[in-house]
Amino acid sequence: MPTDHQPPTDQDASQRSGPLDGQALDDAYRSWSDAAAAVLAKARRSTVEELPASAEELLSTTTADGLTVRPLYTRRDELPEVGLPGGFPYVRGADPVRDVNVGWRVTERFGDDLDAPIADVNTGILDAFANGASGLWLRVGAGVGVDDIAAVLAGVYLDLVPVTLDAGADGVAAARALLALREAAAGAPVAADPTPATTLSLGLSPLTAAFSRRPTVDPADAVALAAEVPADVRTFRVDGTDFATAGADHGLELALVVAAAVAHLRDLTAAGLAPADALRQITFAVSVDDDQFAGIAKLRALRALWARVAEVAGAPEAGGALTHAVTDLSMFTQRDPWVNMLRSTIAAFGAGVGGADQVTVLGYDAALPVDDRTSKPSFSRRIARNTQLLLLEESNLGKVIDPAGGSWFVESLTAEVAANAWSVFTDIEARGGYRQALADGWIADRVAGSLARRDAEVAHRRIAVTGVNEFPNLAERALADGAAGTTDVPDGSPRLARVARRFEELRDRSDARLARDGRRPSVLLIPLGPVAEHNGRTTFVANLLAAGGIDATNPGPLAADAIATAVTEAQTPVAVLCGTKKRYAEDGPAALTAARSAGVGRVLLAGPAAEWPDGDDAPDDSLRVGIDAVTVLDALLVELDDSDNTTAGDRVGASS
Repeated sequence: MPTDHQPPTDQDASQRSGPLDGQALDDAYRSWSDAAAAVLAKARRSTVEELPASAEELLSTTTADGLTVRPLYTRRDELPEVGLPGGFPYVRGADPVRDVNVGWRVTERFGDDLDAPIADVNTGILDAFANGASGLWLRVGAGVGVDDIAAVLAGVYLDLVPVTLDAGADGVAAARALLALREAAAGAPVAADPTPATTLSLGLSPLTAAFSRRPTVDPADAVALAAEVPADVRTFRVDGTDFATAGADHGLELALVVAAAVAHLRDLTAAGLAPADALRQITFAVSVDDDQFAGIAKLRALRALWARVAEVAGAPEAGGALTHAVTDLSMFTQRDPWVNMLRSTIAAFGAGVGGADQVTVLGYDAALPVDDRTSKPSFSRRIARNTQLLLLEESNLGKVIDPAGGSWFVESLTAEVAANAWSVFTDIEARGGYRQALADGWIADRVAGSLARRDAEVAHRRIAVTGVNEFPNLAERALADGAAGTTDVPDGSPRLARVARRFEELRDRSDARLARDGRRPSVLLIPLGPVAEHNGRTTFVANLLAAGGIDATNPGPLAADAIATAVTEAQTPVAVLCGTKKRYAEDGPAALTAARSAGVGRVLLAGPAAEWPDGDDAPDDSLRVGIDAVTVLDALLVELDDSDNTTAGDRVGASS
């Protein structure tokens, strides 16, 4: 398939000004820029001329995949309209007849509870449909066997409900069993014509599973099955969650799913299917996280990318990508897991506004090993289902197709995400295609690089994870040993790398210390000056330490002559001086000397090291905004664990 063509949504700059006069738009933007620069200069107590860059540059942010998000989008950024929903290039949706009274399909996942009786699984499915679910994602091969499919789906109208299989190595056998059941099943009391919303997906994902190491089928067997299925059945599910949950950024995920889908397309046409028929054998799964605009743009960009592939293949009329958005398991935390409900709400919003055909919200406790879950499965399911139903039935998001369409920011972001993904896709094609890129390790290296960048952002707390690296609660109950690093959760893959895992591994170590010794690792805070002066920094340090499972002992403001007593009572070899730059100059050296004399082995400073006055002695290090918190907290845990029962008071006595 040729790839020497332009990205699917690339537009000439001359087309971006819209119907208004371009000079007037530029003048208005400059006026805003001048005003914004004046505000920035005032905030920095400098002049506009002294600013290090333009207002736009200073206020812009960069996404994980390297795209620049500017602070303001205006009619200068307007792009030509991209057609109607259901029509090429399908950016606004693949379904021209979507029922706005239904919206997207609320797709619930079943079969992950390996101990649930088959009758209970069936009851749960029917209950879900009675209470608002409109799609089904069924795991087969573990708790639900291939022979159980008919019993599990008893009472389900398969001509009205989109069913997606996830059967791993049993995929072909499960697909045949489902097709036979569908052929023999009675129709619904009120018949309806098939639509993209009722498409049956057999869920075979051999190429993406080859990366994530999930069990899967032989691609040749999947191709053979695809040649047999009815026109309203799709065999292949190209699963972007295999890459996203391993750490791939949005653009990389899109590039990899398109590359895998093109590999399937080549296999299908080589087996004799016409390009249009081959294109209609593929559906897409996409991961959505708590960056709502990224989710919106990702889904719209994927449809543009696949439409371009279909155009090159000579069948643009078959280029409507059917998409199943799944809340990103890697964004879910084990600590303070209730916050996952909020993350899921934002993700589901992005998926719905972005035009996903189906949306699955995983249970808020999906990242927890089953034995660590405290809620009944029915509760988690109900909350996940109602998250979508509230968006659909109270916020009415499904009433409008592509509600973000026409937004200067969303349209620009869609085009940029698509162009970025297309560039990576063409790199893959130049390397010989998806299979070759997977075999030579290129894909693994790119995903690992993306993961490393994300981990660095989280470690430096530039990405805030509520309840984990920000606002942690040390009083939470402990989890099973080593829970943070586990991939042994029903929806996970062997490459699962959760955003919060490195901080949660530190918390696991702290919990183990608590269970062993009856107390957590702790650090003494030495506040200098009145509360109004030091409160900001004592709060910052306590929050930072708690993110690593370290308790902060705060005795209140301390004069130099009271530090020895506080050290003896705290029983810890590490202390943090907390105050203002002015207070450090006045009281800092005396407090540092007192702490060292009391036996504190390591004294840290709250704030930049440059705030410490010149002198012969200085704190050993500083705790400040922007540090690699994971590395610092890991070192502190090691130091505090090594000290174990050797307290500061013991060391003072020994040295005497």
